[in-house]
This record gives sequence, structure tokens and C-alpha cells, in this order.
Amino acid sequence: MFVGGGDIDGVGGGGSSGGYGEKEGRGYDLLLGSIAAFYVLMAPYTKVEESFNIQAMHDILFHRHHLDNYDHLEFPGVVPRTFIGAFLISTLASPLVFAMRLLQFPKLYALIAVRLALGSVTLGTFRFFRIQVRQKFGHQVEGFLVVVTAFQFHLLFYSTRGLPNILALGGVNLAYGYWLKQKYYVSLNCLIFVAIVFRCDMLLLIGPLGLQLLLIFFLKSSDQICFSFWLGLNTASALRYYRLVLPCPLTPLCGKDYCGQNLKYSGSTLFLTEALNGVLMEACSLDLGDRTHSFHWYFTSALPRSLLAAYPLFMLGVVLDRRVRYFVLPVVLFILLYSKLPHKELRFIISSVPMFNLSAAVAASRMYSKEESIPLKEYKQRNFTYLVSEHSSVDGYECLFSVNGFSRILLQHGFPPVALVKKPKVYVHGDGKVMDIKWRGCS
Repeated sequence: MFVGGGDIDGVGGGGSSGGYGEKEGRGYDLLLGSIAAFYVLMAPYTKVEESFNIQAMHDILFHRHHLDNYDHLEFPGVVPRTFIGAFLISTLASPLVFAMRLLQFPKLYALIAVRLALGSVTLGTFRFFRIQVRQKFGHQVEGFLVVVTAFQFHLLFYSTRGLPNILALGGVNLAYGYWLKQKYYVSLNCLIFVAIVFRCDMLLLIGPLGLQLLLIFFLKSSDQICFSFWLGLNTASALRYYRLVLPCPLTPLCGKDYCGQNLKYSGSTLFLTEALNGVLMEACSLDLGDRTHSFHWYFTSALPRSLLAAYPLFMLGVVLDRRVRYFVLPVVLFILLYSKLPHKELRFIISSVPMFNLSAAVAASRMYSKEESIPLKEYKQRNFTYLVSEHSSVDGYECLFSVNGFSRILLQHGFPPVALVKKPKVYVHGDGKVMDIKWRGCS
């Protein structure tokens, strides 16, 4: 029996119930969490790009309300930054750090605790994404998604690093999950929040995704999607480095209290800052040497090294399943838009890796699939859009049409004396909930 995937409107029936999904899910969480924890123990120290958030977490945990001792008063940096991510992670890690202080552990252990807390948040949002993959594509795709992610280095290693990109990755994982659940308004709002608070460059993902939703689903919820897309363009593009007061009142509050800076700027100042920063970034990137790369570097170097075997599988998944193209296209456009900047680093596009891994998992599932051994009664629990089988009826599916094949030889009077008798041999079934074409049936 050959089982085919369907179009972008196919609904997922793969999320079967009960204990199986819960038990497997706990095993998946343990696998990914243990790998991320191993990376923390092997490389606990700080990379320069994450120094702001790590220092902020240190000050919040050790100096607490003594704001005069905060490092950022003496070294505020070139531009104001938000303390929101550092505050949330520090809150999660504070009980463990408090116990370590009582036991007089070295501060290195507090750094490890903070990294583990951040990793828990990142992998927690990835778990939400994984569950939606199970509901949409089935248990087997979910399993391959975990295996592919576990064999890669960068995503799990970076998941515990205090980079703004990783703080944004949690929100992007949530956006991907709600996207799979077809809750587009919530998905866009997650990305807008991330763009405003953590990384303004998420606008490059909001744009392609918002345009796709407007083009495909405008008849269903145009008012909500238009409003959310408009809000993303008019806030994230104009308010860089988290200076918005209305949607995120904690940001200027945290910035003023922790950095000692007032983050309320006039519109002209914001525009000038954004314009000059873009020009300076473009100019300075030309002098970065080894970090200045050609336009195709993300596709020819960064992604192959990060995805490993999943890179060709991701491209194969786009070919095999039309639903995957719908999810992958905005992410590819996000990388294409980012490729315009000569200064390139993998962390800039790390949020694209989960969606590419999904495409690779779909391809691996198709290559490995053993649908012939599935009992007939279980097909209605799967997420197949089309079935090609020898069975005339399958529970949960409509018979679209049949193909006749050889049945027997019939002797007859006249010429020719032998006739070949045909009868339906192959039946094509479809999920009735997504069929939009009138088929001839299997009468």
C-alpha cells in the first residue's frame, strides 16, 4: 500500500492519544534536555555576545535591589537594552542559586544554573512546537524531528546561551507551534512581541509570514491578520532596541531602573537612530574580515554545517509534502532577506532551524515509512490526506475513484473466443474534510 501526503490544507490526525504520546514525549524531553545539559557542563563559560544578559542575570541574582552596584551603570553599552529576558530567567533560577549561596558554592555553579534555566525555557517552547508537529504530521514525524535535532550540535548548544537570539527563539518556537495549530493571529502576535522586546530582525520573518497569511487566508480572518501584520510593521520597524511603551511597559521601566537611562525618545530621534544604525552596521560589517561573507553563505556554509544530514532531507521534504512548502517558504525568505547584510553569523538565523528540521523529519518519515504493516482500522488515526490501497473502503476516508485491473479470463462464443475480465483493483481514498474537487466515486 502506498500512502500519500497532501496539500497545505490537510488536517493532522496523527496525534493519537493517551499514554503513548505522553510517555514518548517525556523520553524526548529527557533526551534533548540531557544533551543540552551536557553542553552546559562541558562549556559553561560566556561568549562575548551574551555578556550583557549574563551580567544582567548576575546582578539581578546577587545585587538584587542594590541597583547602584549594577555593572551596566558603569558600562551601559552603545545602545540601551532590555532586562526583561534576564529578569525572567533569573527569576526561574533564583531558588537554586539561593540554595547554592547558602551552601557557599562558587559562582560558576550559579552560571550553570542560569544556563539550565534558560535551556529549560527554550526546550519547553520547542516541546510545544513538537507536540503540534505530532498533531499535524503524526508520531513518526515527531520522532524523526527529535532524532534530527539530537544529532545536531548548534541548536541544543545555543539553547542555553544568553544571546538575545536565543531569548527570541523561545517566542519563535511558540509562533511556529501556533502556526501549525492554524492560530495565525496568536502566531503573529508572538513574533511581534519577540521583535519588540528581544530582536527587531524578527521583522524579516513577520513580513513573509504575514504576507503569506494575507494572500492565502484573507477570506477567513482578514481583519485580525491585517491588524496584526500592520502592528508588526509599524512597531518593530520603528522601535529598535525595545523602546515601546504601550505594548511592553516593562521595557522602558526596566531600562530606566536597571540602566539608569530614560528610554523615551521622540519619533525623530528614533528614526534617526534606526537609520544611522543601519548605515553604520552596513559600513562596519565591511571591515569585519572573517565575519563578512557572500550572499549565499547561509545556504552554502552555515546551514549545511548546522543541519548536517538534515540539510538535503529538508529540501527533499519540500518536494515530497506540499504542506511542508507552506511552512518552509516564509523561513527561506527570512534567510534570503537577512543575506543582504554582509556581516553573517549562524545565531542570526538560528530560529529557522526548527522549521527546517521539521521538513527533514517529514522526508525521513516518508523514506522509512512501513505503511503496509498498519492495520486497516488505524488509518483513520493517521494524518494522511490521500490513500492508494487495494481496499474498497477505509474508515474515515471517502473513495474518490478506482482503477480497474485484470481479474480472470472468460471463454465466450464468437471472436475472439477469450476475453479478459477487469474489475476494480486499486482504490484512491481521500480525507473528506479537505476534498475540494468533485470525484467520480467508486461505484
